[in-house]
Amino acid sequence: MSLSASDRELVVEELGREPTPAEAALFENLWSEHCAYRSSRPLLSAFESDGENVVIGPGDDAAVVEVPTAADSDPIYITLGIESHNHPSYVDPFDGAATGVGGIVRDTLSMGAYPIALADSLYFGDFEDEHAKYLFEGVVEGISHYGNCIGVPTVAGSVDFHPDYEGNPLVNVACVGLLDPDRLVTAEAQQAGNKLVLFGNATGRDGLGGASFASEDLDEDAETEDRPAVQVGDPYAEKRLIEANELLVEAGLVESARDLGAAGLGGASSELVAKGGLGADIELSRVHQREPGMSGLEVLLAESQERMCYEIAPENVDRAAEIAERFDLGCSVIGEVTEDTYRCSFEGDVIVDVDAEFLGEGAPMNDLPATEPESPTRSLPSLTPDLRTAVESVVASPNTASKRWVYRQYDHEVGTRTALGPGDDAAIVALDEVTAPATDAAADGSQAPVGTADATDRPVGLAISSGAAPNWTSVAPYEGARAVALENATNLAAKGASPLAAVDCLNGGNPEKPGVYGGFTGIVDGLAEMCADLSVPVVGGNVSLYNDSPSGPIPPTPTLAMVGSRPGVDAPPAAATAEGDLLLVGPDPASTEPALGGSVYLGQYDGSDRFPALPDDPGALVDAIASVALADSTRAVHDVSHGGLAVSLAEMISPDAGLSVDLSASPFEADPAEILFDERPGRVLVQSTDPERVRELVGDRASVTALGTPTTSGELAIDAGASSLRLDAERIASLRSTITDELA
Repeated sequence: MSLSASDRELVVEELGREPTPAEAALFENLWSEHCAYRSSRPLLSAFESDGENVVIGPGDDAAVVEVPTAADSDPIYITLGIESHNHPSYVDPFDGAATGVGGIVRDTLSMGAYPIALADSLYFGDFEDEHAKYLFEGVVEGISHYGNCIGVPTVAGSVDFHPDYEGNPLVNVACVGLLDPDRLVTAEAQQAGNKLVLFGNATGRDGLGGASFASEDLDEDAETEDRPAVQVGDPYAEKRLIEANELLVEAGLVESARDLGAAGLGGASSELVAKGGLGADIELSRVHQREPGMSGLEVLLAESQERMCYEIAPENVDRAAEIAERFDLGCSVIGEVTEDTYRCSFEGDVIVDVDAEFLGEGAPMNDLPATEPESPTRSLPSLTPDLRTAVESVVASPNTASKRWVYRQYDHEVGTRTALGPGDDAAIVALDEVTAPATDAAADGSQAPVGTADATDRPVGLAISSGAAPNWTSVAPYEGARAVALENATNLAAKGASPLAAVDCLNGGNPEKPGVYGGFTGIVDGLAEMCADLSVPVVGGNVSLYNDSPSGPIPPTPTLAMVGSRPGVDAPPAAATAEGDLLLVGPDPASTEPALGGSVYLGQYDGSDRFPALPDDPGALVDAIASVALADSTRAVHDVSHGGLAVSLAEMISPDAGLSVDLSASPFEADPAEILFDERPGRVLVQSTDPERVRELVGDRASVTALGTPTTSGELAIDAGASSLRLDAERIASLRSTITDELA
């Protein structure tokens, strides 16, 4: 850790003296890219974060959103947060991923909420690469171990493989929490004289300099040289911390809170008091430690896990200590909130004495050059060697194959809220504390999206979708990021949910490279614009840059975690049923020219193309899909995206229900490959026993195209004019088992 010459000059000017070694290290960590967003903050104003349901937007440990409920129901809040643990997961995939889960859960706790669901989006190098598989297995094991032990279900997420992640995988984890309004806590210190209490595990030397480590490119020797910067998790301590936090908040003992993550105690305590316009007086030698002989600097910056910093009124400290003892957790009164500077002492000697606001907000922003990426040329392969071979190749791709091997390692049913778990378009968890608003019922009992009519006895269903699409954003950062937002919103709508809010994790390479920064700028603008078009506020997020290694930069990767609400939890499945005509709902196929840019198909056959055009009114389209999904006559809904129609149709087939699809007639006049492998989002496959009702619900907001009929043969039959194919359920299952066959 070392403070740059230019930053040191600013610090010296502010302090009127040279910084102490502890101050220099603290500034270096809190002014790092990871903490200060020096290269990304100038771009983040593009996001719209306000909305009628937004209670707390960006800037706290997690965002808070009010869920629409029935008029006579008590209000209910959810928290949303997302974090990255990318570099640590390369150095130590198990502990790096596990502590990423622990960190985002503590962000949830610090708002006074109880964690109810996790979603993880993971990105690795080529699946055929042995090191990529090693990282993949270690990360999944770390997430499953930590999440399963703390009893928070992992219900959603995504897994993508791309050769440009070979030297730098990404691990992005989101958490949803549940919160009564009167329990809301923030990370803003309230009053001078209140005590600062360090709560949880003992402090060791693990994770020293983690914020700085996360703000640098990975070197070839990172797996050995940077191991001390990776934290070591203890999920059983985190579980005790979750339950202790619940009692502390329930008893009204917490005035404000911040979890200990990047820059450890120094980061958490200084940010806490800075947000309140206050200071602190901290004695570091009071911190409960697990290693002997730690220096003040080590205590200040260690990123040991399972720790919280609470502001507690003096008269409540003893009660807090009793709760800590009950759960076998450490509890140290390390100092108090003051009205002047942020001051830290160690064994009586002052080692830090700075203005907390300057420490947290004084980092200068970077003004970096950006080069706009070139648009891809159109160079399509012939359908080699035939339609069946192409479809089987795309269905078996690791990017479209079943992720069952991953999510079966996660306990996605713990807590008994999970109504629809991993493997579908979106997960659904029940918020059974509150009643959903009624919906406007039509004559046949079908329902429009959540409205404000009289209450029913159904709980609110909260739908969750999370992911990005590196194939899309590597080809076209701006257009691909817009598509990522539409894809997540479509996932929610396919389960009958109206999008409510989102958080993002913006991952990029070294921003000092103009081409890399140009791609990063593109994903920020694209994601922000589509979310605005969808009227989905982006209420929080995380930025992870310098994801660069000797093998090169990662693709610009805008992970989005989006939630939506729906009445009840009985969503239509993605799997086909034995009844109901098959329809395609989305932009009109006759007026949308197919394009294959970013598709799995072109990746398999080394072609290139422009990215598909997206709908002009995506918000109306998403509302239309949600209306259809809520109709009683709807039997199944599945979105069309990665792998195109070919993969979505294959995913719907089971031994009990097949589909016979006709693509030979108008409006499908393009090449069969373009029809089947176009990955344009904003489309869903619908099985309905009343196709006219689907058309009525959709109106002029989207197009409804008849595709085929169900069969009981458990077979996918596609007629594409000059080409046709048949795949039975057993063959499809075999193709989709690529990951399981390799790793089981």
